[in-house]
Amino acid sequence: MNHSTQNIRQRTFLLSVLVRRNIKNQYYRSVIGVLWTVLNPLLNMLVMTFVFSMLFGREGIDLDYSIYILSGNIIFGIMRSSTSGSLPCLVNQRDMLQKTKVSIELFPTANTLSSLVTFGFSFIALLIVMVFRRIAGEYFFCWEIVLVITILPALTIFSLGISYFLSTLYVFFRDIKHIYSVILTLWTYLTPLFYSVSRLQKPIVEKFMVFNPMYHYVTMFRDMLAGNIPSATQYLICYGFAALSLTIGWLFLRAVKNKIAAQL
Repeated sequence: MNHSTQNIRQRTFLLSVLVRRNIKNQYYRSVIGVLWTVLNPLLNMLVMTFVFSMLFGREGIDLDYSIYILSGNIIFGIMRSSTSGSLPCLVNQRDMLQKTKVSIELFPTANTLSSLVTFGFSFIALLIVMVFRRIAGEYFFCWEIVLVITILPALTIFSLGISYFLSTLYVFFRDIKHIYSVILTLWTYLTPLFYSVSRLQKPIVEKFMVFNPMYHYVTMFRDMLAGNIPSATQYLICYGFAALSLTIGWLFLRAVKNKIAAQL
């Protein structure tokens, strides 16, 4: 076995260990543990469906509103949890990074992959809602739902790029944690998670949405749930944002990599 192959195997093993540790820590001392990952999106869906259906109405939304709410939150949640969790991941591993030669990329990567596990449980919650809405005659299952696996890599790569950038920036600028919290709040409301863009009746908003990556990921996911096959253009846009994010994040991390240990 040559050195490069052994190095890859070691990194893969360490990455799997980090992912398992992140998941274990996430549910440490939780009474209902993983079950909360299923209950949490369901409870949030009930609250948001009740509140926002009265405020914004359901005009312009073809998909069942409860599924519309939950699907948007699940997709946005992947990006939100992976990027927020990655912010302090390098600082939290100060001792390991200073004493070993482990690749710093592994830590934000582990946080991002951990969010996919959370997505899996949240998707179960979505399926439960779909079943109940099917019984009520408000939703009909379609085979296009299996295409969800084609959008997850793009969203994961997009989130990974942001995680690389934020975790590196946090080493030098700790205030980014508070700034990013505000940005996430703004980003949440600028993404149609609980409303339809057409409902706003402002053409300038629709033009602005083109530059919002999460709008494309959320819309594409909902299209699949509604039985629509995404176009080649949609795939190109989603994977284009992913490639751009990863490139920027990776280059920034590599540019200051040698300075990170000293700043920790």
